[in-house]
Amino acid sequence: MKTLIEGAGHFIWPLGFCSFLAVFIVAERLLALRPARVLPGAITDALQRGDLRTLPSELGRSTAGRILHFFKKNNPDAETLKAFAQIELSRLERGLFLLDTIVSVAPLLGLLGTVYGLFILMPQTTGQPDHASLSHGVGIALTTTVIGIGIAIPALFCSNFIARHLELLSARINLLVERLCALGATTSPTEENTPPLPHLQ
Repeated sequence: MKTLIEGAGHFIWPLGFCSFLAVFIVAERLLALRPARVLPGAITDALQRGDLRTLPSELGRSTAGRILHFFKKNNPDAETLKAFAQIELSRLERGLFLLDTIVSVAPLLGLLGTVYGLFILMPQTTGQPDHASLSHGVGIALTTTVIGIGIAIPALFCSNFIARHLELLSARINLLVERLCALGATTSPTEENTPPLPHLQ
């Protein structure tokens, strides 16, 4: 590890920043997408029963809670409720564009380091490069490439994992919105006109 860091030269700073930012985004999103922060069990249970009166009082701490709070406070039509839910879903994607950017930028930084390392190997005057220039140039060329790819691969894996998790959450939120639309369309929901919501846990 020490050899990689020393061999990358000044390129270790932007590569290190990309690595730190990727870890921060992944950790922050995994914490933000926990069930308690998106679809708490108490809310889904109350919606499955069709009894909005049993909803917890502190609704604004989760994505589903904010949607329910908007529904109870404003009694919106179906299109307005779906638009508000879409806004809440977009908040779940916060910072992911930076993770996708890191996936693309980290290998490019490694390639830039490779080009810079080869440039060092070019003799400034006539003759062959000395041993120090050769070692330094090859070291930068190899280590920056390894570090850049080493950052991009796990970042790509995490990005795809979070994207898939978001797809599942979006589907569940849409089910909740449809349930709310059905409840809002009737004054006294029954099993016949508001079918039960599929199990979401």
